[in-house]
Amino acid sequence: MTQETLNLYQIAQHQFDRAADLLNLSSDLRAILKNCKRQLIVSIPVHMDKGGVHAFEGYRVQHNIARGPAKGGIRYHPEVHLDEIKALAMWMTWKCATVNIPYGGGKGGVRCNPKELSTGELERLTRRFTSEIMPIIGPDRDIPAPDVYTDAQTMAWIMDTYSMTKGYSVLGVVTGKPVPLGGSVGRNTATARGCLYVIREACKKKGIELKGATAVVQGFGNAGSFAALFLHQDEARVIALSDSAGGIFSKTGIDPSEAIKFKKRTGSLVGMPGTEKISNQELLTLECDILVPAALENQITAANAHDLRAGIVAEAANGPTTPAADEILSQKGVMVLPDILANAGGVTVSYFEWVQDQQGFFWDESAVAKVLEAKMTQSFHDVFNSAQTHKVDLRAGAMCLAVDRVANATTMRGLFP
Repeated sequence: MTQETLNLYQIAQHQFDRAADLLNLSSDLRAILKNCKRQLIVSIPVHMDKGGVHAFEGYRVQHNIARGPAKGGIRYHPEVHLDEIKALAMWMTWKCATVNIPYGGGKGGVRCNPKELSTGELERLTRRFTSEIMPIIGPDRDIPAPDVYTDAQTMAWIMDTYSMTKGYSVLGVVTGKPVPLGGSVGRNTATARGCLYVIREACKKKGIELKGATAVVQGFGNAGSFAALFLHQDEARVIALSDSAGGIFSKTGIDPSEAIKFKKRTGSLVGMPGTEKISNQELLTLECDILVPAALENQITAANAHDLRAGIVAEAANGPTTPAADEILSQKGVMVLPDILANAGGVTVSYFEWVQDQQGFFWDESAVAKVLEAKMTQSFHDVFNSAQTHKVDLRAGAMCLAVDRVANATTMRGLFP
């Protein structure tokens, strides 16, 4: 791309093209892997609390299913659009292949502002959306999970709607469910825990002692709050945090557990005692050993990448760094742990949950954590070795590893008819 783009689908295709070039992928395989297999756009009419019906727009995209059923979250956000969902579905394909689990990539979303909807409206929206996408989802076809502004309760509504329509309980239709409904222990913290395991390995490669290292976390949702908590438990010094209202900074460090309590009590991190308010851009450019972008896409761009002063960037969010920013960070010697590796702990434990649902046999939390650590540690070294082989950064190394695995599966299966 000659000019920086913030269109996620164009960014995803650019990343694919780079890996395809490094792998000398044939034009036939490029034609298959670069495009999404299935795209569904639905209208979701919902009875509103104040009367009347509002029709929301929703999406479910399946990028590739060569290695197994599609897998990917559902997000509720006012800026959800088709290109975003297509990009996220494509990244899910590569993410599942990077950590070598037998899934393809899918993603879904509804364009709405969940903060303005009541619990009843959210339930009705979720159930109608489920009924609209039901023809293409299922435990052997496409398995949704939580994403931005959706959670275990959302998944419970989806599972119940699907099951009531089928006439029997189908636990494996979604992951990220409440534990009493077939969810897995450890799933709620899996994205952050997986990110921590990858950060530990990256610190070894960079010669950084995690104990005493400075860390900055952008975004304080599920992934960001737990990432901060786990880094603090490993005795890193968390000096800055942020949420949608703004950022907070303390040179001496912030206790994430206290920050979680403060936000729960006040609705925001801003104003937490012992901290000073900073802007999002100030937070991203703080001098630190570890920066964890755990918010939304396109946070690190050509406009601010030169100002970043982190040694490691661990992408707990999807797509936080643009290709132009990647190039700048690589030149600066910053180690970027790409999203398809760094936040793959969530889909990995989703896979564990699906396996448990299919078998009807459930693991304890220590077993989940042990297998997750082994999987994420091995995946880091697979990506690192791929990057060394191709003499590229870790994102391109991860993409080469993933695209090669999916391309091999596609070649072995052949083309029907």
